[in-house]
Amino acid sequence: MNNLSLLYEKDFSDWTARTVDLLRQRRFAELDIDHLIEELDDMGKSQRHELVNRLRVLLAHLLKWQFQYRQLSERWAEFEGKSWRNTIIEQRAALRYLLDKNPGLRAALADSIVESYGQAADLAAQESGLSAAFPLECPYSQGQILDRDYYPPLE
Repeated sequence: MNNLSLLYEKDFSDWTARTVDLLRQRRFAELDIDHLIEELDDMGKSQRHELVNRLRVLLAHLLKWQFQYRQLSERWAEFEGKSWRNTIIEQRAALRYLLDKNPGLRAALADSIVESYGQAADLAAQESGLSAAFPLECPYSQGQILDRDYYPPLE
């Protein structure tokens, strides 16, 4: 175990700074390769995790918008409609930013939608009590999910 590897265990922040310095100086032989690989792998997983989380929240709100909105009283619908709409807008903006900054995530978008939809339907069911109302598979296309102007028709 070299000094940099020991530093990883003791002070991650300092390990990161020293690793960056070594990379900039092209002193590759001194790098802690095993931990560097682990951290790079974790970074990729973290971005994918954020994609799935954002999709889960967005899809849950699209489902509630489509299937619960008409069942709300007029006063409650006004409040919930604004709240859901704001969340939909916010999640789409965050997804656009994430995909713009990490274009490689676009290749994982379709699988991430499938992965997040079950979670989204479960979340929407818990929040609305309408579990039987939601389709088993995502009813929205990738284009609809990302389209800032798309809101599903009310059922």
